[in-house]
Amino acid sequence: MHASTLKNLARLFAELAVLLAIYLLGCQMAAWFSWPIPGGVIGMVLLLLAFALGLVKPVALQTGAGLLMAEMLLFFIPALMSLLDYGALLRSDGWRILLVIGISTLMVMLVTAFTVELVVRLRRSHEA
Repeated sequence: MHASTLKNLARLFAELAVLLAIYLLGCQMAAWFSWPIPGGVIGMVLLLLAFALGLVKPVALQTGAGLLMAEMLLFFIPALMSLLDYGALLRSDGWRILLVIGISTLMVMLVTAFTVELVVRLRRSHEA
């Protein structure tokens, strides 16, 4: 292996270790404080705070986050396989579950679109 390949691999593992540490810290905080919020969500808030306060630059974790995003489907396979245990529930209430998923997805898309539109308008008004 070339030295540059080893350096890139070491950087990738370091970024993944930082992301894992932030996730585990979020999980630990959820357990310590008995919060009903999942540790992953708390970890994302901690990461957002680190970005906002300038403690970490997003570029510093870009490679590790990119790998996790590229392989995200692998993280959903166990969850999808567990659906096989709930066949009766899906047969009786599956349409309701799909309806809730569809409506909530549409709501997220609409809120995101309106938020982006608002931010663009605010930036344009500040530039003018």
